[in-house]
Parts: sequence; structure tokens; C-alpha cells
Amino acid sequence: MFSSRRFDPPPSKSFSKGHKSSKSNASFSKSHGVSKSKHDSRRRLTTSMSQRMDVSMSSPDSNLTSSIVTLVIGRDQRIFAAHEDVLSASPWFQQALMDQYHDLQSGSGKRIYLPDDEPEIFSSILEYMYKGDYYPRLVHNKRRNSWEIEQLDEERGSNEATVYHHAVDGDVLKDTVIYCTADKYGLEELKRVALRKQGLQSGIQCSTILASARYAYANTPDTDSKLRAHYLALIIRSRSTFKRSGTMQLEMYNGGSQLFFDLFVALCNHVDDISSSASNTPRSNRHFF
Repeated sequence: MFSSRRFDPPPSKSFSKGHKSSKSNASFSKSHGVSKSKHDSRRRLTTSMSQRMDVSMSSPDSNLTSSIVTLVIGRDQRIFAAHEDVLSASPWFQQALMDQYHDLQSGSGKRIYLPDDEPEIFSSILEYMYKGDYYPRLVHNKRRNSWEIEQLDEERGSNEATVYHHAVDGDVLKDTVIYCTADKYGLEELKRVALRKQGLQSGIQCSTILASARYAYANTPDTDSKLRAHYLALIIRSRSTFKRSGTMQLEMYNGGSQLFFDLFVALCNHVDDISSSASNTPRSNRHFF
């Protein structure tokens, strides 16, 4: 729930980056292995997936009768409200709420300020915590035995794939930001959902992919073996597109990210695997994807 009322949060160090990605007309297509299928939104998830994704709703009576927490999100200080027990499914929020115990004792309502989060992203986080998924939802195609993204509403269109982020002053993939935010809040299942959805996207500009990859590297630990590897594999599979991209050339020239060294190592491993296969020797076990 949004409100136009503004609040003055306590001083907080803001997250910001000066990087600004240039645009490119190049984009990905299904031929590069990145596709997004449409599906009737009335088709439901399979039972096993639903059970994993609905853990946060296993005790609805408790979750929906607990105290309300006010959350002040983003630079515009948008106001959200959520039940304490729902938020407590996140270790991060559980600790934040425990730290506010004394404020509650003094009669003050619990309030959490998140000035660096984007309201659109936080809305999806809350939607997941209440419903087990966020729009557009994952659906299971029983005939193909595969996961797909539900058909988007015509009014909302394909813009759901990206979101403007103040930290990079540009568009990045929404699922990437959700993955990184879920990592921050300790929501492991949400990370898996976001990564799966990201793998189903198509028609994304090279500039957006590179900006999203930079964001992923800046907002995940060095030990992350999922999202970073996803971008390395994506760029390698789509190398014919990227090698013609002026944005890619500019990004590599500017540097400033571990992304490009990891990409170099992944490409070397890829070449080694091809060489090993050609000489009938065992393939290398060094993989980024």
C-alpha cells in the first residue's frame, strides 16, 4: 500500500554507483538459448513446487494476525505495511525486528527504513513472501514438462522484464535485482525462483545485459556460483552478438569489474574443452556454467 506521506528516516549511508551503461540496438533471441514462453495464467504450479514456494503461508492464521510493521522504501519514501510473522521468514528482517523490541515497549510502532531498495522490487519481494511467487508467475507446462512464465497482461506488456534502478541510473533485469535482494534478506527459495525466471527471458538488449551483469557482481558475494555463472554462460553462448556490440567494447575498455576477468577465464576453459574434445581426451572439469 502506497502513501504520499513522507517520513524523515534516521541517517543512513546510501548505496550508489556512478556507472551508466550506454545503449545498444543488439539484443538476444531464442537462437542463443534464451527464450521466454507464454502460458495461460490459470495453469497452476505442480504440487511439489507449490509446497516449496508456499512455506511462508503454512500457518496463515498466525501470519495474518500478527502485528503490522511499517516499511519506508526508497528515495521517495514509499510506505508499505506487512505482518511481522510474514517478514520474520527472512533472517534479515527477523533480526531487524528484534532490534526494535525496545521501541515497541515504549509504545512506538515498528518501522523499518530501506532507502536503497526500489519500491517496485520490494513490492515483488512482499508478493513472494505472501503468495510464494511474484508477477509474472512461473507455471508448469505439463505437456512439455517444463517451466514457463505466465502470459503478461497487455497493459503491463514486456516492460516487466526490466526495472529502472537509481543505483546504476539505468535499466537492469528485474529478476537480477530480486535475486540480489533475496540474497541480502536470506530468502534462498526466492533466489532460485528469480534465477529460473531470468533464464526464460529473451529479447533483452546487450546494454541491459551488461548493466545487469555488473549489478549482479556488485551485489553478490564472490562465493556466488549461480547468478554470476548465469551471465558468463549467457555471454559465451551469445558471443556472436556481443563481439559486434559497441557497448561490450566500451564496457571492457572502462573495466572496473571482476566480470571481465571471470569471462576471460570462462572463455579459456571453453576453448580448452573444445581442444580436449577434438583430441579425444577427457573434457576439462573447469566450468562456469
